[in-house]
Amino acid sequence: MAQQDKTVTVTLAGIARLAGVGRAAVSNWRRRHDDFPSPVGGTDASPQFSLDMIEEWLRRHGKGGNPVGGWERLWPRIEDLGDRDRMGLVIASVGFRLSGAVAPAGLTASGLTDQERVLVDEALRLAQHEDGEGGFRFLLGRWLGTHVRQIATTPTPLADLMVEVAQEVRGGDDVRLVVDPACGTGGLLVAAVRRWAADGAMKLAGNDTDPALAHLAAARLALEVDGANHEVLVADTLREDPLKHADADVVLCNPPANERDWGHAELATDQRWRFGQPPRTESELAWVQHILSLLGPDGAAVVLLPPAVASRRAGRRIRAGLVRAGAVRMVAALPAGAAQPYGVGLHLWVLCSPAGKRSSASVLFVDAAECRHTPSSGRGQTVDWDSVRDRLLGGLKGGTPEGTTLVPQLNLLGDETDLTPARQLPATAAATAADLRRSWAAFDAALLALRDSSQALRALTAVRDPGDRRDVSVAELEQTGAVTLAVGASLPAEMVRRGPRPDDAVPVLTPLMVGDAQTEQQWMTSEDAELLHQQGKVTLTAFGDVVVVGAAQGYDAWVETKGTAVLGPHLHRLRVDPERLDPFFLVACLRVRSNARRAGTHASLSSRIDVRRLRALRLPLDEQRRLGEVHRQLVEFEESTSELGSVGQALREVLTGLLAGGALAVE
Repeated sequence: MAQQDKTVTVTLAGIARLAGVGRAAVSNWRRRHDDFPSPVGGTDASPQFSLDMIEEWLRRHGKGGNPVGGWERLWPRIEDLGDRDRMGLVIASVGFRLSGAVAPAGLTASGLTDQERVLVDEALRLAQHEDGEGGFRFLLGRWLGTHVRQIATTPTPLADLMVEVAQEVRGGDDVRLVVDPACGTGGLLVAAVRRWAADGAMKLAGNDTDPALAHLAAARLALEVDGANHEVLVADTLREDPLKHADADVVLCNPPANERDWGHAELATDQRWRFGQPPRTESELAWVQHILSLLGPDGAAVVLLPPAVASRRAGRRIRAGLVRAGAVRMVAALPAGAAQPYGVGLHLWVLCSPAGKRSSASVLFVDAAECRHTPSSGRGQTVDWDSVRDRLLGGLKGGTPEGTTLVPQLNLLGDETDLTPARQLPATAAATAADLRRSWAAFDAALLALRDSSQALRALTAVRDPGDRRDVSVAELEQTGAVTLAVGASLPAEMVRRGPRPDDAVPVLTPLMVGDAQTEQQWMTSEDAELLHQQGKVTLTAFGDVVVVGAAQGYDAWVETKGTAVLGPHLHRLRVDPERLDPFFLVACLRVRSNARRAGTHASLSSRIDVRRLRALRLPLDEQRRLGEVHRQLVEFEESTSELGSVGQALREVLTGLLAGGALAVE
């Protein structure tokens, strides 16, 4: 009973979820309300609060929020176990008990500690009043989120796509056995259940070297399918080959990458290496040949691999053997962000048994790396799964969607046998008549936008004698409270991510990124940004803030209109009082190069700008706003000229491509 009476704690992120607000709002409550509950544990960087006290405070202050359910209260007690594996085994035991399936010996009562048995029993009591399967998924999701840097999972959209590709390759044939030899927590096998669950004869088999992951996968499947139709083993897949001669209809796999200790020496004479013994550095090609050994005569496999597997010199002989045998049906390049590691564009390989009817004398290459779109929030880019699906399935159905090509075996059996899709597509594949029409339309639209923005500016005239215009420094504005100055700082390297930015992430701005739009995106999770903001270690921008680059090389200033961002070193934030100063007028004054030169240190080639020395005209607010509106028009003009340059370059590339391909008619 003492375990049940233990205080349940919640973090700042948990309070935000409970109240339905952002973490910034919770931080404001802590600062503004003296009666906000004090932390009962954790650290200064990550405080923990009593859940009961937080719920009572929210009710008292009318902050809304839904009462915390039993599963939400149970999770912190599981998290208190501290050990990743023990937490995972407790959750797996909950899944087995809920499903009624027989649990492995390590998950029975004798294999758990007293504290762990209490937690499992508590979960079963909760399941009598709340959704048991939903509770298991909640606990699993929290566990995976806590250990996201240690455990790689296959995102649901990608798992569903892999299953759909396998079904397209199989056609109308029944699927009797689906295998995943590196199943992790079972995401691909669960996706197979979603696709083929109506076929009661289908069986599922998987294994993983990590006991916690294997047990969680088995528990998930126990809740999804009949207990007699699945089996998950704990084994070293390559060394032990527990699923030998599986005769699978479908193999789905996201194997570990870049392994060195995969059994290269002890497996030197293994019969699975039909196409050559994989070098120590080519563990992925060992997985490819192992997967082929699991397929039945008419089976098909869909495997997620790093892009280097298609071109590394050490694997060229094995790749040539696979192509020559007709085992490679398709290689597709996915957009970066499709799966971990998110900064890399992974490849999907579709394999078929060399002796089966699905072997092919040609290889389909699909380049879907550019299938991305900007979400409605306008922040970052995400994978356009619909476009990726259309290209892959369209190519498999015999069509010729954009970015696809069918290459005969003989054309691939050269010195390298490079299976990278982008290198197999014709050089003129992107240059078509339709592209030419679209490029001219974009150019005309940009030209019209530039003309419109320039017409508004043509009405402006220069004053011969502006008179005695007094100015004021940023330091003086700061002293009077018209602006508040904050400086960006160096950021913890482990918290700064690179690559495509998720919708809910916060961009990180640096002087280099400001000067080069092609620089790789940097970002932080909203949780990390808020945590560092609370500790006073980062500077966040808000709408209407003025951002100034404090380096003489690449000096710039602008009004932030795109939302919150984290400022890196040498960037400054000026937050203006809108009743005294117009931010667009201020930026117009600060952007003048002579202003920056006067405020520079000139001590070295890496001169810095003393932002407090920058100066702005002293004008009434109404006049500031009128001139600020002119600055907005100047910004539009600048963006229009930049856009015209971009579309002009794209038009040139299309015309060059048509010319190089002999498809340009000259009258």
